Amino acid sequence: MSVPLRFCSVLVMALLQVACSHKTAAPSPGPVVYRQVAPAVSPLANDVLFRALGLVGTPYVWGGNTPESGFDCSGLIVYVYRDVAGIRLPRTTLEMSRLLAAAPQTLQAGDLVFFATGNAGRVSHAGIYVGEGRFVHAPSAGGTVRLDHLADHYWQKNYLTARRVLKNARLAQNP
Repeated sequence: MSVPLRFCSVLVMALLQVACSHKTAAPSPGPVVYRQVAPAVSPLANDVLFRALGLVGTPYVWGGNTPESGFDCSGLIVYVYRDVAGIRLPRTTLEMSRLLAAAPQTLQAGDLVFFATGNAGRVSHAGIYVGEGRFVHAPSAGGTVRLDHLADHYWQKNYLTARRVLKNARLAQNP
């Protein structure tokens, strides 16, 4: 591993520890719905993570898509990937899950994770996987962009799939 990539990986892990230093409920025990790999697989993935982590604390606003106006879950994802990588993604989580290629067998930093949080059992929420079993998302009205654990009971029971954006950058970009 080169020194710059190692430095970026160490820096990402330090940011995760600082951003998550507040008290949260411990993840519930049970089967885990993903397999974890090393964080940050590329410099572009590192950039996506830094941008997403930098938005932690931004207010949730339904339909929001900028740091100034706030974010909903898909607005956060669209903003981060367009701002950092120039990738234009569809505006809704359902469209994102349909556009991108099949789910990866293992999660990597920068992958999108999708959940069915409504009664319909279909994609209704998404976030950006940052490594160590955590993801950044804009969860709900009255909340803010935050880090959560995939192993938390709520997220685990509602987990559907994941999609790899960075590997499929050409597919996701608008010409």
